Order: sequence, then structure tokens, then C-alpha cells
Amino acid sequence: MIEVVVTGAAGRMGGQIVRMVRATPALALAAALERPGFPAGQDAGVAAGLGPIGVSIGTDLAAALALKPAVLVDFTHFEASAAAAEACARAGVAVVIGSTGFTPEARARVAEAARAVPVVLSPNMSVGVNVMFDLVRRAAAVLGDAYDVEIVEMHHKLKKDAPSGTAVRLAEVAAEALGRDPRKDVRTARAGMIGERPPREIGVQTLRGGDVVGEHTVYFAGMGERVEITHRATSREQFARGAVRAAQWVAGRAPGLYDMQDVLGLR
Repeated sequence: MIEVVVTGAAGRMGGQIVRMVRATPALALAAALERPGFPAGQDAGVAAGLGPIGVSIGTDLAAALALKPAVLVDFTHFEASAAAAEACARAGVAVVIGSTGFTPEARARVAEAARAVPVVLSPNMSVGVNVMFDLVRRAAAVLGDAYDVEIVEMHHKLKKDAPSGTAVRLAEVAAEALGRDPRKDVRTARAGMIGERPPREIGVQTLRGGDVVGEHTVYFAGMGERVEITHRATSREQFARGAVRAAQWVAGRAPGLYDMQDVLGLR
């Protein structure tokens, strides 16, 4: 049995992950955590809509890690995720991180933690989205510089970061396949008299509204034809499914920084 700690357990994603852990025979919920100041004593199962399961939501990460779980799953905020990864490195606990919006400094902290324990870090845990990454890589390599690359993403109006971590990763995947530098060739905004489109540019555009869970389309626009690769999420459940799959995969792995491409055998 793989024992799992879930952070952000009272949130939308945390609740989904708690439900998925409980529904997976190979996994057991060792502890559920929330941010400091969260009212003590609430049952994680009640918060997740399952009814009482006998695991109270706590706020003490060190105490949860002292239980010697196999894996911690974190979908909170990149700063909290980096701190959790550091704590797991000290405790010898594997980590699955699905938070987005990482700064270079926070990502470097996670990478350093991965020197001590195995860490799966992915901007999108959906199996379908990770297949999309692979399809975009293959399409970009075959179509080459004759096709302009544009990415459009849409999410619900409450999402705080833009562009989405998934859109950023799609741009990176396309850039890598085309031999381009994401730091120089990815453009996330256009306004005014911008002139002719540079041939190496990869555009990323953001839409926000309503309750859209997540939609991403990569356009390869050539002369006389266009190839479109689209993924639409209709529920957050697939992110939780991917996280649970990652938790089962990472338990017992050698230290290192992994992503869902590793989990799915696509690399």
C-alpha cells in the first residue's frame, strides 16, 4: 500500500485528489493538509464530499511527513510547492507537484530537492494533455519552419496566472522541436502596429471567462493549409487521475526531476 499526503485538501483540486486516492486500491490517504490558520478538525472526507473517513485536515507539514508516507501530492501554489518539496527532501518523501506559475527561483528550489528525492513536476497532469505534448513535438519536427506556430488557451475567470502553465509548456515543446529559444522566440502579447510576423515567433494568446476548465489549441499555419491540435478539459477529475497515476509511478524511484512524459513512458 502506498501512503499519500495531500496538500490543499479542502480546495477543489485537493478534494478531487482525496477522492481519487480513496478510490485507488493501491493507495491510502496518510494525511491531509491545508494552509496555516485553517480551522482544525475538519474531516478530509467530508471536505471532499465523501463523508467521514477518519482523516482530519491538519496544518503541520512536518508532522504529516513524520508519518513516513511514500508520496506527497501538492497542487497548491508554486511557493508553497517549493517549500513542500524542500521539506520532503529532508524527510525522504517523494513528491508530485501540479502547481503552475513557477518562477525560475522556485523551480530551482524544486530541482535542488530532486537531488535528494524523486519529484514529478508537471504543469498539467492530464494524460490527454501529455499525449498532446507528444503530438505537438512530432508535428513541429515534421512540419518545420514552413508553418507558423500559434497557441490559444482559455480558462475560467478565476484563474490567476496567464498564460497557463500548459500553454507555456506547449510553446517550449514546439520551440525545442524547431530548434528555437523559448526565452526569445515566444510572444505572449500583441497590440498596436506590430509589423510583420517574425518567422521564428511562437505566439501564445490567453482567453479568460466563465467556468471553462481548460482548453488549449496549437495551430500550425502553413500556406494553403492548417493543422490544429486541440485538448478540451470538461472536468478537473482527469488532473486528479493523472496525479494519482504519478504518485503510484514515483514511489520508490531514484531521486531526480521527472514529469508526466516520464510517467507515461513518452520519453
